[in-house]
Amino acid sequence: MLLLSNPNREQWQEILARPTFENTELEQTVRSIVDDVKQRGDDALLHYGRKFDNPSLESLAVSEHEIAGAHTLVSQELQDAIQVAIRNITTFHERQEETPVVVETMYGVKCWRKNVAIEKVGLYIPGGTAPLFSTILMLAIPAKIAGCREIVLCTPEGKNGIHPAILYAAQQAGVTKIFKAGGAQAIAAMAYGTQSVPKVYKIFGPGNQFVTKAKMMVNTEGVAIDMPAGPSEVMVLADHSAHPEFIAADLLSQCEHGMDSQAILLTNSLEIARETQKQVDVQLQKLQRRELAESSAQNSKIIYFERMSDAVEMMNEYAPEHLILAVEEPFKFCKQVINAGSVFLGNYSSESTGDYASGTNHTLPTHGHAKAYSGVSLDSFVKKITFQEISEEGLLNIGSTVETMAAAEMLDAHKNAVSVRLAYVRKLQ
Repeated sequence: MLLLSNPNREQWQEILARPTFENTELEQTVRSIVDDVKQRGDDALLHYGRKFDNPSLESLAVSEHEIAGAHTLVSQELQDAIQVAIRNITTFHERQEETPVVVETMYGVKCWRKNVAIEKVGLYIPGGTAPLFSTILMLAIPAKIAGCREIVLCTPEGKNGIHPAILYAAQQAGVTKIFKAGGAQAIAAMAYGTQSVPKVYKIFGPGNQFVTKAKMMVNTEGVAIDMPAGPSEVMVLADHSAHPEFIAADLLSQCEHGMDSQAILLTNSLEIARETQKQVDVQLQKLQRRELAESSAQNSKIIYFERMSDAVEMMNEYAPEHLILAVEEPFKFCKQVINAGSVFLGNYSSESTGDYASGTNHTLPTHGHAKAYSGVSLDSFVKKITFQEISEEGLLNIGSTVETMAAAEMLDAHKNAVSVRLAYVRKLQ
C-alpha cells in the first residue's frame, strides 16, 4: 500500500478518489440485458443464467425440496454460528420498531404516523466469488420483522448449484421465494416481473458494477432501491495506541471483497503507518483470495498526518462505508464523526463483527453516499404513513388559518373545502 505524508488539501480529492470502471460499454450492456428481460421474461433469464453462471441451468425456481435439504450440507458449526447471528440481528432490529404516538397539535387536531410494511421486497445476493449468505440475514430478518408479505431472493446458480449456506440462511431468515438468477438480469426480473419471478416494490442487496448499474436504471423507472452502492470500503483512524497487526487485518478484510474495493488508514503516528504497511505485506501472502486483495490494495493508501484534526477532516470528507476508530479515546472521536455508514470503536471492534454477527446491519452506503444516506435498517422495509383526525372543535380552531393560506395561494377550491365544513359546523351550534 502506498504511504503518503501530510498531503496538501489540494491533493485530497485525487487521493480519495474511488476506483471506477464506469463506461459507455457498461451502460449499453446493462441496458440491453434489462430490456431483454423486460421483453422475454423467463426465457431471457435462462439464457443469461446458462451464459454467465451455469450452462446446465434448467429451471429458475428453487424447489422446496432443495431448500429443505440444504441444512444437511451445512456443518453444525456453521449452522450454530448462523443462529447466533440471527438472534443478534433480530434483537437489534426489533428494538427499532416504533409505537405510533398521537400528537394533538392544537385542540381538536390530532396527527400521528404509522409504519406500514412494504408488501413485496426483492433481495439480491451475489453467489460468484463468495457466497454472501450473511447478507441474506441482514436483509431478510428486518424485512420479516417489518411484516413484508413477500420476500423474494435472487442469486446465481453456479455449476455446482447454489451454495447450501445461502439456502439454509434464506430458509431460516424467512425468505418466501428463491430464484436462480444473477447479475443485471436478476434485478430486471424483480423490477418488472417475469412468468416465474414476482414483481417487487423495492430491491435490496449488493453486487458488482453490472448489478449496481441495473439497480440505478430500474430506480429511474419507479422501482425503489435500498441505496446507491458501489464497491466495499473501510477507513481506519488510528493513533499511537493502535495495533498495526489488527489494522492490516481490517484493511485486507475489505481488499479481499474485489479488485475495486478500497481500504485507507489515517494516522498521526509514522510508526503505526510503517508497521501497518509491513503487516499488510505479511498477511497478504496468507490469503486464499490473494490476487483480488493485491489488486484492491493498489487502490488503497496509508496516509500520515502530523495533526489528528486533519485526519478527522479527511475522514468526514471521504464518508467511509465502514469506519474503525482505533484510538485511545474512541468515544471522544465519536462526537466528530459526521459522515460514515457504520462505526467501530476501539482496537477490538473489527469490521468483521458487524459484517456477520454483532447485530448491526452491514448493508451500508458506499462511494461517499454516507454523506446523505443511512445503512439498511427496519425503516428501509416500511413506509411511514401519516394520519390525522379533525374534530368539530378542531375545525373551528384551524379553519380560518387554512382559509387564509389557501386564499393567499389563490386556490379557491382548497379554501372552499374548509369553508363548507365550517358553515355546516356553525349551523349545528
